Amino acid sequence: MRYFADRQWQIRRRIWQITTLATAAALLAGCTATTAPGSSASNAATAGAAGAAATSAASQEVSAGSVPIGPPAGSNRPTVPPGGAGGAAPIPHCAHPAPEWDQVTTKVTEHAKATEGYASVDSATAGTPVDLYVSTPAKSFRIDAYRMGFYGKAPQACAVWRSAEFNGGIQPSALILGTVHEPTAPWRRSLTVPTAGWQPGNYLLRIDGGTPAQRSFIPLTIRSASFAGRVVLVMPDTTWQAYNTWGGYSLYFGPDHRSADRARIVSFDRPYGYGQGAADFVDDDLPLVTLAESIGIPLGYATDVDLQRDPAAFRQARAIISVGHDEYYSPTMRDALTLARDAGVNLGFLGANDIYRKIRFADSPIGTDRRIINYKDATDPIGVPSLVTTQWQDPPSNDPESSLTGVAYRCASDIFYPIVVADAGNWLFADAGVQDGTALPGIAGHEFDGINPAKPMPHPLEVLFHSPARCNGRATHQDSTYYTTPSGAGVLDVGAYFWTCAIANTCRIPIEPAATRIITQVTANFLWAAAAGPLGRAHPAKDTVHTFYPKPRGPHWR
Repeated sequence: MRYFADRQWQIRRRIWQITTLATAAALLAGCTATTAPGSSASNAATAGAAGAAATSAASQEVSAGSVPIGPPAGSNRPTVPPGGAGGAAPIPHCAHPAPEWDQVTTKVTEHAKATEGYASVDSATAGTPVDLYVSTPAKSFRIDAYRMGFYGKAPQACAVWRSAEFNGGIQPSALILGTVHEPTAPWRRSLTVPTAGWQPGNYLLRIDGGTPAQRSFIPLTIRSASFAGRVVLVMPDTTWQAYNTWGGYSLYFGPDHRSADRARIVSFDRPYGYGQGAADFVDDDLPLVTLAESIGIPLGYATDVDLQRDPAAFRQARAIISVGHDEYYSPTMRDALTLARDAGVNLGFLGANDIYRKIRFADSPIGTDRRIINYKDATDPIGVPSLVTTQWQDPPSNDPESSLTGVAYRCASDIFYPIVVADAGNWLFADAGVQDGTALPGIAGHEFDGINPAKPMPHPLEVLFHSPARCNGRATHQDSTYYTTPSGAGVLDVGAYFWTCAIANTCRIPIEPAATRIITQVTANFLWAAAAGPLGRAHPAKDTVHTFYPKPRGPHWR
């Protein structure tokens, strides 16, 4: 879940900026900060006595992020898959850089005045024609296709295709289907995009009606033809869609912002009503894509829906990376990750609140698996218990996400807590310049995960960050963990919502340069090692849970 109502963010953002540092200081140092948020004194107070020194030292070392990211000392870069040239994967080349890609100022919420659109698929292999459905008050429009990623600086767009001009026009308003309040856009097809020759990766198709106010995006992933030997970046498109309010309904609220009127089914047959049509991609997901491309590892590209459609393909990967906020999973999607892990494929969960909601799919008039069903409670009318769409931890599933990820969802918070290093000697912290107690302000974000002794967890489970916080008025902790399996796979779960956005400082609050540098280095260390093969062989986990949770309170301890 996430606080996604845009009108609330502007008010809350200022409150969070003021209160987060002060509250963190009280938790970590046992005192109340009195300096202005963002000042050097305030930052020191935030980290507490031991943490302040470590954070200050890290800040000096990585000021403005001037130190380039490189492999940890003594490490070897992974080789590309068989048949490649060997050595590191090359950084993508762009013949047509597009620095103007983000000149989009669409803020219109009224359909009759908005430029918006959606695609017939969220992912496709190169050469597959993709239909677009566009509505705009502009007299004419064109489509510019940009591949998003790293081209020598970050982030950058590469222009790969431009359409002819097409006649504009307003398409029908949202159609709300039945008592499930399913919002759809019953539009006619506007054009077809040929994708022949497009490189695998993440694309934004920009609808251009002539001015920045008449532009918006449609996200598209060009899926890798094979994942063999690659680190696969999986875009969380099911979660994008769950929070999509286009047509007045999401899986959380109806038009009056009441949960009782929420949609029980949402459809990909509609534009994304936030992120200027790009959902969370630009702020939350693109930073990780850009970093991964910049360090020269062999990459694959996919979406959550691809886990549903072709789960077996992922067992050939070196690693599968859940990018950003990845909350909504069907049984097939979850099984795809579990079976891949058991085949020696590394997993990385680089957000929080992952695999919390259970969903199932249905077809739409446009294509297969275009509708997401999620009732969130036992009112789900399906008669098959294994498919009931409650939370994964609730009956009838009774299978918390922690059995796969290592940590469980804690809560949403109006305070953005720091995460605190608890195992500075772990290989993931190589060259990060941290020590135990180093605090990274704000990184937990507005949602975070932690170890729940009453829920199942894998072993050996190593705690990397262990951070004091509060949930619903009660003291708790955020945890980041790493475990390894008999198959050799290693699984990292950072358990912090602002992890990926911190890489590019695109979070909803400013992130300190020191924190950005550390998060970037730890992430790069994980990606390099995960690309080399099963992590458990080179970096077996140590079971340190008892160090932080010494009193057994459930049946899931060893």
